[in-house]
Amino acid sequence: MKKRANKVLLFYNPYAGNGVIKNNLDVIIERFQKKGMFVIPIRADYSENRLDSVFRRICIDEYRKLIAAGGDGTIHSIVNAMIRNEIDIPLAIFPAGTANDFASYMDLPNKLDDMIGIALEEKYTKVDVGIAGGRCFVNVLAMGMLADVSQKTDPNLKNTLGLISYYLKGVSELPNLRPVFVRVSCEAFNLEANIYFMLVMNGRSAGGFRRLAPDAVMDDGLLDVMIFREMPIMELAPLLIAVMTGQHPINRNVISFKTASLRIESDRKIATDLDGEAGDLLPVEVSVLHKRLRVNTRKDDMEASIW
Repeated sequence: MKKRANKVLLFYNPYAGNGVIKNNLDVIIERFQKKGMFVIPIRADYSENRLDSVFRRICIDEYRKLIAAGGDGTIHSIVNAMIRNEIDIPLAIFPAGTANDFASYMDLPNKLDDMIGIALEEKYTKVDVGIAGGRCFVNVLAMGMLADVSQKTDPNLKNTLGLISYYLKGVSELPNLRPVFVRVSCEAFNLEANIYFMLVMNGRSAGGFRRLAPDAVMDDGLLDVMIFREMPIMELAPLLIAVMTGQHPINRNVISFKTASLRIESDRKIATDLDGEAGDLLPVEVSVLHKRLRVNTRKDDMEASIW
């Protein structure tokens, strides 16, 4: 295999984490230069057109790896652009977002010095990427009521209050809770029912809820599906407590199963949410790109039992 030149492409979200990456660009560049690697910084402010333009203009064979510096939304946009443009170089993560669910699964640190240390190494793990219609997701596809809480939360509030901003927004949306009718079909399971919301998990957490899919493994080629049925309002509060502790899969109002692919339909125009970003309207076909993404980790072939 042809050896890559020592360039590193750094996509950074200037707004994530109150600008922690933007304010430390020189520190990052200096650390890499001391190791004989040269950082090319690109401002990535959620514009995938900009990412596509960059990938079309560069010779990717000159780059050793790509760094995504930001939150789950930044990683989502970058992974979508990588797969859309058939980019297959390793991805390092500098977690600087509100929830950092993907980075948490990968056991990546929050301190900048430690982030850089991992990115300077050549230790990688391959993980799955979910596909929903024409887009990818690394953590979760969500639909139904409360699915778009992340999209509705003020970015300034995210930076100020962090995860609490999601919880506050979610509570404010509860009076609007209404069931939606869906049809779900896969090889081993079919359902037609009114539901409050549905999660198709590649990772284990979303929106800072760390145990949404406690048994999920990101490299098994399977998705963990959680369907929350319509239920009496009095049963909703105990269920939310169960979600926080990871006990919800055994709740009688929750249907959970694993699958490599499924189809979700409805008679209404219902939107999906992918990693906190807007996805396609139903109907949507969901599947997995098995071990499509190579991610910088603390050690090679990271075991799924890190939690």
